[in-house]
Amino acid sequence: MELGLKNKTALVCGSTQGIGKATAIALAKEGVRVTLMARNEDRLKEVLQELPGNDHDYLVADFFEPAKLQKTISEYLSDNTGFHILINNTGGPRSGLIKDAS
Repeated sequence: MELGLKNKTALVCGSTQGIGKATAIALAKEGVRVTLMARNEDRLKEVLQELPGNDHDYLVADFFEPAKLQKTISEYLSDNTGFHILINNTGGPRSGLIKDAS
């Protein structure tokens, strides 16, 4: 099915496994330039190799470190255009006692 996404750009958060990885692969198959984002650089590199096409990249970032996340995104956007598509597929809060949550 042609979705009309060719030459669009997408940021796929949480893209090293499960739904995020499958979404990144599906978007790449549609001709989207995909930027993967997750905490584990080794996994990001593995997924990057699985994407069809060769104009994709990745960002290493952790949503539980907002200041670093903002810096990573800001630096990326200073050298690149924005994204047409955002897939926010991050995990839920870390496990633990509710009294320790922030």
